[in-house]
Amino acid sequence: MAAIDPVALDLVDFLNASPTAFHAVDEAKRRLKEAGFVQISEREQWEIEEGGKYFFTRNHSTIIAFAIGKKYVAGNGFSIVGAHTDSPCLKVKPVSKVTKGGYLQVGVQTYGGGLWHTWFDRDLTVAGRVIVKESKGGNVSYSHRLVRVNEPIMRIPTLAIHLDRNVNTDGFKFNAQGHLAPMLATSVKAEIQKLAEESDPTESKDKKNTDKKKHHSLLLQRIANEASCEPEEICDFELQLCDTQPSIVAGAMKEFIFSGRLDNLCMSFCSLKALIDSTSVEGSLDDEPSVRMVALFDHEEVGSDSAQGAGSPVMIDALSRITHFFSASSTKVLEKAIRRSFLVSADMAHALHPNYMDKHEDNHQPKMHGGLVIKHNANQRYATNAVTSFIFREIAEKHQLPVQAFEKITLDPNMLPEYHSIILFILFMQDFVVRNDMACGSTIGPILASGIGIRTVDVGAPQLSMHSIREMCAVDDVKYSYEHFKAFYNEFSVLDAKIKVDL
Repeated sequence: MAAIDPVALDLVDFLNASPTAFHAVDEAKRRLKEAGFVQISEREQWEIEEGGKYFFTRNHSTIIAFAIGKKYVAGNGFSIVGAHTDSPCLKVKPVSKVTKGGYLQVGVQTYGGGLWHTWFDRDLTVAGRVIVKESKGGNVSYSHRLVRVNEPIMRIPTLAIHLDRNVNTDGFKFNAQGHLAPMLATSVKAEIQKLAEESDPTESKDKKNTDKKKHHSLLLQRIANEASCEPEEICDFELQLCDTQPSIVAGAMKEFIFSGRLDNLCMSFCSLKALIDSTSVEGSLDDEPSVRMVALFDHEEVGSDSAQGAGSPVMIDALSRITHFFSASSTKVLEKAIRRSFLVSADMAHALHPNYMDKHEDNHQPKMHGGLVIKHNANQRYATNAVTSFIFREIAEKHQLPVQAFEKITLDPNMLPEYHSIILFILFMQDFVVRNDMACGSTIGPILASGIGIRTVDVGAPQLSMHSIREMCAVDDVKYSYEHFKAFYNEFSVLDAKIKVDL
């Protein structure tokens, strides 16, 4: 059996370090710093230079990193790959304390469009961030800390078939309000623990009374242990449930990755690694006239309408600050830069499911091991058009990378006089559309394309079990995605100079 590709193994490490969007951004920060990127702050004045590499975060759940070419001048374009850090999950409610039937349970709310039945009978834990009150020398401050309980402490058990005889014929049905609350402990065990704490003279009054708050004291104590603080020092938190089963390379031929959050941490990882590696080689930015950028947003799964989502000004703010830092004039250099820029909106795609062949168009069936899927939708749920799809596929052709469904492309023969043979080639390459009688998901692509006016192509690696607690994709497609994004960073500026549209 062939050795597992190191890019896939690196993705598995990234996934296992990233149970939440906060952790994913933290891991991205670590990798960027290790590669020589400098952290800057949106709150401060930026000091940047040609050839420099930088990043900033917003809410610690969105991160934007960029490398400035040494030949960059204000008004030049940006080569951007965008993805998102969030995934469907169960989030702990602001008031989560539930006691019912002799059990301590945790109230949760659904985030995004998850396959919630897959969360039953899993070994669950919690992770996220807490705001902790700190008192030093009479001064009070508040810190942001990431937490993760590494062992399973919760479970949502299914009902025995003896009490639901028709489950296999009528399907598994549940109520998201009444049936999704995980069990944390039994009331008896919790009461014994409470009595033990009350009899301990070292326990403070505040600590003894934490069970009177909005959350079970048992849960607060576990969170406090992870945050290295006392329960009463926790001012607030954002926590979500997580599966404790680690991500892994699997399958009889070790050709798959089984993991949660592949949508969309797989694309986040591939784009991040591509930016890092495309700028880490000595001299890689010497002849670069543009800015290479990766933008990983929070809240895509719920519409992107937040201060740190793709619907916010976070990316246009970054483009503006970079452009105007190098501009000594009052001319509209930002508008010029946007016209010269290009966004690859990278979000996972639906692979052909062998048990549900009828859910796919006959001529549009993305396969695993087939490389990135270019997504089209006539109603603009995806932002791809003939020009943007051509650019992305031409890069793939030059580097002999597969791209995935059959669609005839018609281009102006005067648009690319040097690429007539390439136009013939792309008539036989594959793109993806959904059936006319099926709903279509969307991505950050149309949001950014319409909000900023940037040319955009929507792509994604094919996967199965999308939005399940446990998803799967192909090892080969991880490698193809990474190599395609890296080639995009290296090739776009040269290719774009040869494309003639709107003249």
